[in-house]
Amino acid sequence: MPKTPDFQVVTANHLIEGDVIYQTATGWTRDLREAEVLDDEAHAQIRLMDAMHQHGSVVGAYLAEIKQGPDGPEPAHFREAFRARGPSNYHHGKQEAADHV
Repeated sequence: MPKTPDFQVVTANHLIEGDVIYQTATGWTRDLREAEVLDDEAHAQIRLMDAMHQHGSVVGAYLAEIKQGPDGPEPAHFREAFRARGPSNYHHGKQEAADHV
C-alpha cells in the first residue's frame, strides 16, 4: 500500500490563462507559498473534489505532495518545482515578473 504524503496542496491550471494555480482556503493563487496545506487525506480529497467541480475556471486539478520550507510550502518533486517556476520556452508570466524584481 503506498504511503500517504504528509502534506499536499490542490493544484490545477487556470482554464483561460493556462497558469499553474493552487487552491487556498478561499479561492486560488498563483503562488505556492499561499496555498492551503492539507495534512489530512480525507480533507485533501474533499478539497480536490471541490476543485474538480469548478469547470468554468480550472482544469486538471490534482493533489501535489509538498514539503514545508522556511518560506512556506515548497515542491517535493521535480515536476511540481518545474510547474511552480512557470513556462520554460521563454521568460513570460511568473518568470518575466521575477526578472523585474
